[in-house]
Amino acid sequence: MNAFAKYVVVLCALAAALSVRAAEQVRVAAQVDTSGDIYVGEPFTYNIIIEGEDKPGRVDLSPLTRYNPQSLGNRDLSQTTIRTINKKTTTTIIKRFVMSYALTCEQPGRIQLPSLKVTIDGQSFQTNPISLNILKPGTTDRLDLQLAISEQKCYVGQPVTITGKLYVSANIGEFQLNVPVFNSDAFTFDDPDIIDPDAQQYRLSAAMAEPVFVTKRTVTHKGRKAILLSFSKIMIPKQPGKINIRPASVSADVEVDRKRSFFGSQPVYKRFMVASEPLTLTVLALPEQDKPADFYGLVGRYSISTEAKPTAVNVGDPITLTVNIRGDYLKPVRWPQLEQVPELAENFKIPSQVSSPDIQQGAKIFTQTIRANNDEVTRIPPIPLVFFDADKGRYIVEKSEPIDLTVAPTKILTGQDLQGREITQAAREIEAIKKGLAANYEGFDALKNQSFTLAQAVVSPHFAFIWTPPLILLLAGLVIRVSTRSDPDRAAARRRRSALKRATRELNTVASANAHNKAEILASAMKQYVGDRFDKVTGSLTAADCRRVIEQNTALADSAHSFEEIVAHCEAARYASVETAVDNERIKSAIDLLREIEKKAKR
Repeated sequence: MNAFAKYVVVLCALAAALSVRAAEQVRVAAQVDTSGDIYVGEPFTYNIIIEGEDKPGRVDLSPLTRYNPQSLGNRDLSQTTIRTINKKTTTTIIKRFVMSYALTCEQPGRIQLPSLKVTIDGQSFQTNPISLNILKPGTTDRLDLQLAISEQKCYVGQPVTITGKLYVSANIGEFQLNVPVFNSDAFTFDDPDIIDPDAQQYRLSAAMAEPVFVTKRTVTHKGRKAILLSFSKIMIPKQPGKINIRPASVSADVEVDRKRSFFGSQPVYKRFMVASEPLTLTVLALPEQDKPADFYGLVGRYSISTEAKPTAVNVGDPITLTVNIRGDYLKPVRWPQLEQVPELAENFKIPSQVSSPDIQQGAKIFTQTIRANNDEVTRIPPIPLVFFDADKGRYIVEKSEPIDLTVAPTKILTGQDLQGREITQAAREIEAIKKGLAANYEGFDALKNQSFTLAQAVVSPHFAFIWTPPLILLLAGLVIRVSTRSDPDRAAARRRRSALKRATRELNTVASANAHNKAEILASAMKQYVGDRFDKVTGSLTAADCRRVIEQNTALADSAHSFEEIVAHCEAARYASVETAVDNERIKSAIDLLREIEKKAKR
């Protein structure tokens, strides 16, 4: 064996040893938070924790198919620690990556989540199985969930509106709304064309892939005063067939009693769940026969109309043409191809630039300026709209009504018309002034502009010593400001330092707020403090999350539980059928509690 062959053998052996060592350093485990109860139909989080790597692996989720796994995203939790002891610096790198999924169990009882195969850089790992106890919540007539679709039968590509209504006639705490169809690959989803200005966008549970706009109103339902939470979504089926839409469900902590505590009377909750009725949607395929060449996928019920102003013009005068298209779902409606209408293209000048359309009062409005190019034009011809009519079951070409025009010829102006007698007289006066100027000034100096302008000051070297130093100071300040603000560590440190000040300022505004919004503002300010102070995402924090974060960073168990009680009580008031009093004493208690947590928080 020559030297080169020995070198190759040694290199391969070294690479194999390093590969085995790297594989031994990587560990994969599955984890589910069982500190709280897990209920039927309520999504829970399943985490795959990869120790020793800072990138995701490829996970075989097929063993979990019955639990409808939905990705909740990945997080890189790697940490780098630098320590200096006796002038010796040690760097420790801990690699950790978490892949999270939402699972939902449809049956109560003891279950075991099987081991999963995770592949990382060609190496296969197995997670540990997990045993869970799934509870069945109680039922109550204080919650009512209804789900409805606008069509029982439709065509591929036809928009179908799904509407959900949740009636709450009791004080509730945390709740989760699960609409399984929103995670379906059988549909494309979008928001309706018109959204209630009072609606707010929410992701009602971690397992819901689609956020929705929720409208909150007070109504009377089944003889009781109730809060109505309603939402709508557009579903566009992708494939033909019969689609069974699984029932939606809501699980909520409903107040069943009250108890006295340090902060006054506190609600006692019990978990309940209600579900909607299952739905069925039959989707038909679009026929290939008689499909127009310019059909671009518009399916449903549509109409087209046009308007023009003015209708009495000269050749070349601008005419504002407005095309109004009404229908079930207007976002996919495209600009009308005006240049492809022969009569329009022949008799009118149509600019290539188009303005952005607008949706108003159930119509998509397109506006274009056109100009008649001859005086023989008598009308704006009909504008076609090609779509598949869902009621008639065939392709149709809907056309707007023609618009009558009166076009007069444009007068051709001669040179004499342009000059005129007045212009000639003005020219003579200018000539006289010119001679008068020539009598007093000679040479090109008379034509030089001697006035001072800012542009002259900028380019002139005589003024450079005035504006150069301030400009240099300004640019240096901008560079320093941008560099410091773009540093994520500095930004996070600023948030932590100002967390208490910001929360206190927000809490001081609660007393002057509307009585119906006081509880929501109080809870929002307290959760914002936890998010800013401990580097958490505020929007995803629950009352229980806040308690755990405070306990981990302050060791103040009593204060953490008091914090949880306040936030939970205020969040329950958001959906309560009665108002919850938030007085000055409670606001002061919340501020004192934040100050106590701030003193003990780890720096």
